Amino acid sequence: MSEISEKILDTLVEAARQASFNAYAPYSGFSVGAALLTEGGDIYVGCNVENASFGLTNCAERSALFSAVADGCGRGDFVALLIYTPGGTPHPPCGACRQVLSEFFMPEDIVYSACEAGRTVSWTMDDLLPDAFILPDEEE
Repeated sequence: MSEISEKILDTLVEAARQASFNAYAPYSGFSVGAALLTEGGDIYVGCNVENASFGLTNCAERSALFSAVADGCGRGDFVALLIYTPGGTPHPPCGACRQVLSEFFMPEDIVYSACEAGRTVSWTMDDLLPDAFILPDEEE
């Protein structure tokens, strides 16, 4: 997968930034937004939703992905994901998000992270999770 154009990247940054305003983050104060681009040009957004039982918190990346899946998208339908985080440092997805994303993204697909300070970094899925957990084939 090749990198996306600056114009599309800017569109994803703004969509994710807007989604971050809807985050429910009373415990961490770390409002994150995500924008997921499909092959068809659709953009799905998500934000983090925290919970007093921390294990039940859902990250922005998974919120966006789950919305896309609920709308009929599946493995191989995605071009890129952009995460928007507050502050001066772009942050990568957490381990749980990396594993979930690996079910739907190809190893060469790109995940971007942008922050309030205007910095953007990117990784391929293979960079983020080189040895993703997969279930063995039933035939083995």
